[in-house]
Amino acid sequence: MKIAVYSTRRYDKTMLTEANAGAGHELRFMEDRLTSTSAVLAKDCEAVCVFVNDNVDAEVLGILAMQGTRLIATRSTGYNHIDAQAAQDMGIAVVRVTDYSPHSVAEFAVGLLLAVNRKIARASNRTRDGNFDLEGLMGFDLHGKTVGVIGTGKIGLIFARIMAGFGCSLVGYDMFPSPAFEALGGRYVSIDELLRCSDVVSLHCPLTPETHHIVDAASLARIKRGCILVNTSRGGLVDTECAIAALKTGQLGGLAIDVYEQEASLFFQDLSSTIITDDVIQRLVAFPNVIVTGHQAFFTVEAIGQIMRTTIESITDFALGRTLRNRIPAP
Repeated sequence: MKIAVYSTRRYDKTMLTEANAGAGHELRFMEDRLTSTSAVLAKDCEAVCVFVNDNVDAEVLGILAMQGTRLIATRSTGYNHIDAQAAQDMGIAVVRVTDYSPHSVAEFAVGLLLAVNRKIARASNRTRDGNFDLEGLMGFDLHGKTVGVIGTGKIGLIFARIMAGFGCSLVGYDMFPSPAFEALGGRYVSIDELLRCSDVVSLHCPLTPETHHIVDAASLARIKRGCILVNTSRGGLVDTECAIAALKTGQLGGLAIDVYEQEASLFFQDLSSTIITDDVIQRLVAFPNVIVTGHQAFFTVEAIGQIMRTTIESITDFALGRTLRNRIPAP
């Protein structure tokens, strides 16, 4: 099959090509994001391979369908960037990566927490300038603290297991409670109680209409004062303007994010020589108790390798008329 691969970087080309070695699909790599403008580049491609910041709405799907596309394969678990209902209506199948190293994201979330709590980035920058003063670098022990985990699926469960190893108490919130979380000593509570009692809150839930801005002005007003918030899931879970307001008052003690609601125009590209016009992200990175990374929590050899293999396997299944095990159902 001819496959148009959007939002590609060097590692995408290398590892997807390796995964495709035995399948023999024709890969057409493009650095561009998929938009209504760039969709024309996929002309005559039966499959289109996308990533989290590509725009796969009804307009784009309509263009792709007219050009002969019959399959969308996203190199991600989340698929909120795809209009699944419009795809179904147009006869376009959509597949995703249902499982890749959950350890990659969970471990990164712990790293972000440690970095913002113990001021590791600030300390490193200081020592590079010959400043070894400890003033302003004090953090707190995680041992004995309460960690709230919102979303206790595969990634949230691994994060919880690591935090249990630190000697933390665990509370969780999930519409589908996990016996494995409770086996760790975790206790399920209401979202209000979790916010009130947690010294750390980590988000590991998908972005849905119900979870959009699950962290907003109201929830931040109820959060334990000085709490650290970690988000390695989806940017839309957090109302960033409200988080900034809570950081200013000290209600939020720290923020560590690997995702950002308006990341599509920023992440996965080098903007170091340009003027960034996003005032919100500029304000965020100015806070000494905030760490922002560019959606890299998934970025390990194991995770990327599995993502690419699963993507090629799904495309091959489609080409051979097999059942699509990783198909996204319409809402």
